[in-house]
Amino acid sequence: MKSKKFLAIAGIFSLAVFSIGLAAIGADTQSVTATVTPKNISVTVSPGSVDYGTVAINTESAPSVIITASNNGNVAENFNIKGSNSTNWTLSDTAAGADTFMHKFAKSGDSYAAYTALHNTNYTALATAVGTSGSQLFKLKLITPTSTATYAQQSTTVTIQATE
Repeated sequence: MKSKKFLAIAGIFSLAVFSIGLAAIGADTQSVTATVTPKNISVTVSPGSVDYGTVAINTESAPSVIITASNNGNVAENFNIKGSNSTNWTLSDTAAGADTFMHKFAKSGDSYAAYTALHNTNYTALATAVGTSGSQLFKLKLITPTSTATYAQQSTTVTIQATE
């Protein structure tokens, strides 16, 4: 009787071990490759400067220089634009005045006909949904102050911002 019990237990144990072995033999694995590309929001501007030359007081100057803002990133981008004060002159988006000048931009899509005033604190839309390697062409116009306390050369910065 003891040997029958022993054989029964040994048989059950053998089946259990055999089942585990079969489960391991039947196992399969697969893998998934995960990749990621970081967003790169980037803009380049060419040329990097515009020389208005010597301009009289209370005068508009719109050189023929065409500036290109290019999407240098890997996603569609919006371009915004703003101006800045010079050392001695204040930028206005409404009118030139004493030691106050205006800076404006016009886009190629408008045939450079409609100039928009630049702000020195807020950005203005220059272009929307510019595709990768796409660009926006624009020109600048300067309106000098109606009078000035200084006749030294002035420099001002126009900033192009890229956003998604």
